[in-house]
Amino acid sequence: MNPDLFSLSGRVALVTGASSGIGRVLAQGLAAAGAHVVAVARRAERLDDLVREIEQSGGSAVAAQADVTDVESIERAFDAAEQAFGTVDVIVSNAGVTDARNFLKIDPAARDAVFDTNLRGVWNVGQAAARRLVSDGKGGSIINVASVLGLGVQPGLASYCASKGAVIQLTRAMAVDLTKYNIRVNALAPGWFKTELNEAFFDSTAGVERIAQMPARRLGRIEELIGPVIMLASDAGSFMNGSVVVVDGALNALVA
Repeated sequence: MNPDLFSLSGRVALVTGASSGIGRVLAQGLAAAGAHVVAVARRAERLDDLVREIEQSGGSAVAAQADVTDVESIERAFDAAEQAFGTVDVIVSNAGVTDARNFLKIDPAARDAVFDTNLRGVWNVGQAAARRLVSDGKGGSIINVASVLGLGVQPGLASYCASKGAVIQLTRAMAVDLTKYNIRVNALAPGWFKTELNEAFFDSTAGVERIAQMPARRLGRIEELIGPVIMLASDAGSFMNGSVVVVDGALNALVA
């Protein structure tokens, strides 16, 4: 096997939601694999810390503040990326939010807030990236972070489940439309990993009980997502397109 298949040397990787959790760790992992990283999020001060960490580890990164629901700010982030490193050819759409409430208690504003970030944000970032790649005549890899809750559901997470299911279908549609431009589009579907979105629950008695019922008897470590993302971003995944890569410790294999 050629280890260079997994190298991202010379690639420019933009990661949304990079200020914390999964996005932060994936940005570090992509930099370690050789990519120039553009860390994007709303919280600029956290991005500056991330860039310093990457540079201190020998990597290359810049920060770009943006809100994935704001198309103009996304375009500015891509402009900043191009000024620093050139055309972005690896895109990780990771920014996401949740709202843990029963379907009957979700008002339209709360529903729309989840869909605006989780679905429209993925659409906005992917479309901006793809248009620039096509204009420059370059191929690339777009990785949309979905969830196992886009494949199955759990109570009290209706808006989140619906939005992540839509991300999976959008990923497949993007893959079909963009493959002729040598742009691959795949989805990553993590299971349960402790992040700012869920740490309060998993630190609770109910959360500990939930973990004990999982096949792996533990939560995933965010670092365990780096390998699958590098595979999708690199030449190692050159024939993966329209795929949903599940990383969940067999959670999705359970029959309800």
